[in-house]
Order: sequence, then C-alpha cells, then structure tokens
Amino acid sequence: MSRRARLATALLLADTVMPAEARLTRLHVTTREDVAPVRPGAPAYRILRGTYQGELDPADPHNRIISDLAAAPRLANGRVAYSATFAIALPADPAKASGLLWYDVPNRGNGTVAADAGGDIRVVSGWQGDIAPQIGVQTLTVPIARGRVAPVLQRFTDVGSGTASVAITGGIVRPTPRPLPVSLDTRRGQLFTQTSDTAPRTAIRPTDWAFADCRRIPFPGRPDPTQLCVRGGFKPDRAYTLVYQGRDPKVLGIGFAAVRDLNAFLRSARQDEGGTPNPVAGQVRWPIITGTSQSGNFVRSFIALGFNAGEDGRRVFDGANPNIAARQVPLNIRFGVPGGAAGLYEPGSEGALWWSRYDDRVRGRGTASLLDRCHADTTCPRIVETFGAAEFWGLRMSPNLVGTDARRDLPLPPEVRRYYFPGVTHGGSYRGGFPVGGETAPTAAPRCTLAWNPNPSADTRRAVLVALAAWVSAGTSPPPSRYPTIAHGDLVAPTAAAMGWPAIPHAPAPDGKLNPFLDYDFGPGFDYTELSGVLGRQPPTIRRTIPSRVPRVDADGNEVAGVPSVQHLVPLGTYTGWNVLTQGYGAGGGCGFIGGFIPFARTEAERHAAGDPRPSLEARYRDHDGFVARVRAVAAEQVQQRWLLAEDAARIVDLAERSDVLR
Repeated sequence: MSRRARLATALLLADTVMPAEARLTRLHVTTREDVAPVRPGAPAYRILRGTYQGELDPADPHNRIISDLAAAPRLANGRVAYSATFAIALPADPAKASGLLWYDVPNRGNGTVAADAGGDIRVVSGWQGDIAPQIGVQTLTVPIARGRVAPVLQRFTDVGSGTASVAITGGIVRPTPRPLPVSLDTRRGQLFTQTSDTAPRTAIRPTDWAFADCRRIPFPGRPDPTQLCVRGGFKPDRAYTLVYQGRDPKVLGIGFAAVRDLNAFLRSARQDEGGTPNPVAGQVRWPIITGTSQSGNFVRSFIALGFNAGEDGRRVFDGANPNIAARQVPLNIRFGVPGGAAGLYEPGSEGALWWSRYDDRVRGRGTASLLDRCHADTTCPRIVETFGAAEFWGLRMSPNLVGTDARRDLPLPPEVRRYYFPGVTHGGSYRGGFPVGGETAPTAAPRCTLAWNPNPSADTRRAVLVALAAWVSAGTSPPPSRYPTIAHGDLVAPTAAAMGWPAIPHAPAPDGKLNPFLDYDFGPGFDYTELSGVLGRQPPTIRRTIPSRVPRVDADGNEVAGVPSVQHLVPLGTYTGWNVLTQGYGAGGGCGFIGGFIPFARTEAERHAAGDPRPSLEARYRDHDGFVARVRAVAAEQVQQRWLLAEDAARIVDLAERSDVLR
C-alpha cells in the first residue's frame, strides 16, 4: 500500500472513532517550588515536578505507527501503559498567564524549566525510553516487546590503547545500554575494524573477541552480555563495529505519544481520570514545541509521523521550532539509537527531510514531505526552522534544502519559515563573540586544529522565537525566510575553489571536511519513508554518496547568506562551520560538528608580515572607538529588522565597549 493510501485509510478510520480525552490517565505532582519574579513587574512562578502515566490503544490509528506496540504487554482494558517524568513552570497567579505554552523537548534527558518574565508556561518531560530513571533527568518508562529480535549494531571509536573491555552502550553525552544478545556465541555475531570510515572492513575472528568483562580476568574474561572484550586489547586508531542478534526491544516509539498526550492534556483537559486537576487548565491557548539538535530531530519526526494530532484528532501544538536539526530522530525503530549523532551506519536521514513534497528519485523513495500527515488531517503547526553552518558540514543538512539530486532549491510551504545562522558552530557560541577582560584569542577546540568559533546564534534565535509566538498568537507574519540557495549562487560544492575560500597562511582548507550523506540499504523490513520498523541488514549496504552543497564565502572566508549575528557583521576573523580533527580515529578529516575561528591580524603591518590576504582589525575599524561605533550601528539595524531584541542589542554593545578589541 502506498504512503498516500495509508494516510487516507488512517483518516477514514479516525473519522469512525469517537473523540476521546488525551490518554494521560494520572498526573502526580511530587514537588512544588515557589519562585520569585525574574525582574520587577514580572509574575511570580510556581514550578511543579512529578510523573504522569498514560495508556495507548494499539488499534487506534493515531498509535498504529508505533513500532512493536502491538507486541507490548497489555492492561486488562487492552491498552499499553507507560510513565514519564515532567516539570512545569507556571505563573503563580493564573490571571498573569500569557496563554503561551512552550514545550522544550529535552536533549538526552537534559531538561529544566524556569520562571518566565512574560507569563509563559514552560514544560519539559521524558521521551527517550532507553535512558534509565535517575535524579535530575527527564525519563520515560516504556514496555518491552518480549520475544522480538533483530540485528543490533554498535560502533566504538577512540578506545584507549590496550583497553581490556568496553561497555556496550549507544548514544553520545549520555550513553545508554544496548539490547542483550540472544547468544554469547561469537560465531553468531561479527566484529570488524576500520582505519577510516572509507576504508575496507577487516573481520576479527570469533575466537579473538567475546561478550565478556576482561578488566580483572584476562581474555576471554568473565562472560558478560553488556561488555565487549578483544584479544590483545583495543587500538585507538581503529573503529570497532559490533553486530549481533538482539532480543526484547523496548517500545521506544511511545516517546512520541507520551509528548503528544501530556501536551494535549495540558491544553484541553480539566482533570485526569483520578480527579487530579490539570494545573494549567484554561491557561493554555497557544502551545509551541521547540527542540535543539537531537531534540529538534524529534520535533521533525513528531510532525512527520502524525503525532501533532491527539487521539481526539485535534491539533496539539500550534507552533514548532526545530533548531539546528538536520535529520529525523531514529526513535521509532526496533533497537533504535535516538542518542546518536549522524555517525557511520546510523539511521536518521532515510525519510523525507524537506517541508514541501519532493520526488526522491535518487534513492527511489517516491514523493513525500515532512508535512504529509498533518496536511492530510489539518493539524500542521506554524514552523520556524533555524540552523547554522555546522549543520551543513557535520550533520548533512544539504538535502533538506536541495533534495538528493542537489540540482535546485526546494520551495517552502506557507506555514514554514527558515532562518540560517551563517558561520556558527553547532548551537552557536555562548562566549559573546568579543574578547573581554584580557582574554587571548580563543583556544583550540579539543582535538581540533582551529580555535573555538566564538560566533553566537542565541541572540538571533531569541528574536526569531518572539516572531514565532506573535505568528501563532496574533497572526503577525514573521520576517521572510533567509537562507542560502542555489538560485542566488549561495550553495556550492564543498571545496575551497567552489566556495571562494581565501588562501590564509597556515590555515587548513575546507576540502574533505564534510560528513558525507550516505544512502543506506537496511533491508526490506525497514520503512524508509516513515523511518520506522526493523533494521534487518546490519551493517547496512552503502548504495551511494548523495551530493551535498555548502554555503559560499566572501574574501574573508565568511559566509554571505542567511541572518548573520552582529558579531558576524562586525567580524574579528573568519568563522567556519567546520574544523579539522588532529588525532585519533579519522584524524585529518572533519572534527565532528565543531566550527572553527581564524582571527584577523591586529594591524596592517602584522597582516603583511604574515601574508594574510584579509584586512586587519586596524584597517577595518581604525581603533577601539571605531569598532564600538560599528557594533552599535549594526545592532540598531538588526533591531529594526526584527533580528535582534532591544535588550540583547544593548548587551552586545556593552560587551563591545568592554572588549579588548584594538585597545
């Protein structure tokens, strides 16, 4: 059955069921904290923390897409139960609530709420079911689909020389346990090494590795299904890829329904099934979902898989901001790894990546978009997409803009705005961009050649979120989209020659620093369009490399398209979305998604002595006062154009005045 036919069938079935309340069944508030106003005139706040329970009907068309839900254990009423943590910050006086609710998707369990100066409600909750419950972390407890099996793949890189054994965990930042193997017999699995992602695989004999702990007992060690041991120890310049048959998957796709049900409850319910009142009943008019990086991928998949429609068919969120998110989150997959980061063999870019309908002929996936489901049932939110340079270089953003053939720009539908932050690292810098208090030039990022990129994006994003709130609540149109395009000559091949990269002495070139976009074949049990199901072929076959484009740069090496920060418009050097890895596995290639910085010479004499083609700070601004005057003028322009809030402009000017630039 085609995807369009499946959508039509789901909508027909949805029309035949009676509307129901959101299936949050119990809300338990465990702590209450009163918080003073963040500034004079702002409302006092109350922060609630606790847990909630929900139930899902596997037969409901809004839930059927959840992988392995049908195999999960049932309650007596035939439903599947789950529970999650939450935190809500709300005005202590309901009369001071603005009507806006911001649901901020936690990143790998990291999520907090705080008082808001404008009376907005702030909410976080657990959605990632592979994170173990722990204090201070937002988590979700989901059932296990007993008896289900599938191949599991896990990679290990930069393991210390001679390390005896490593834990079999997935994800980054917060490693999560991987599924247990069906058997500890290594003949039923495989382990291979590579010297680089493009190098051929070398198999390790089954007698030379084990599911075992070798930290106290030499190889073959003590049998342990959670540890990997290699005869002779690991080598730091190799990647190790383990494949085995796993059993009893957690039903991770419930994470989408858990977020849906909590926010549908907060938006419209009066109380839970036990009579506990909704703490924000009557205060929510315009819910907005935001997510950054991994959490932004979650937002994209949440919309694409139809979870912005509650079980009653009504829209859950009116607005959405997927921030620095280039993929979808590999959550609704048996043995998925939602905490990954676009490494080799990781799924996440297999489905639609574009907001308008596009025929993915290169991969043979047909015509689809991220908005197909919400267009079909009229539940699409208004969307503001934000991202920066590192997403092109490290997270494979290009096909989102130009498709898999990279021949032309893909249009945006009317409910989407796109804003690009040029020349920033992943998430932008939080240092402010100008050196203050005797700071020297930014130090090199860990294991990277170039210095940390100090170019920020948070100020611009704050202004954009204000525009999103006005768009959702008052219908005020945000500024027109601004991002690089092929039509304007802003998107080019990822080479120094195509980009117009200047020949900066002793600085690396961008060639070879792009994380390539790979077309994987995971086998017939995987639904590529929905990014759901079973990865039956591990490791996947790499069918081809998809062409990618990156932004063009000017004579300084700085990108020219998008919504630049004040610091980008009054530059102190060249700001890149790429860097160079100096050591370990993959040395010489891209340094993850960490951007770099190449400072300008201070004076013209220093510039000429170094042979630097870029004008010096002295030539650009003359002296400190000239630099501050330029910052002040640019900041005022950004405020007038709605790219900067007045209070942020004042802070940036103050930072420039206190800076050491041309002192």
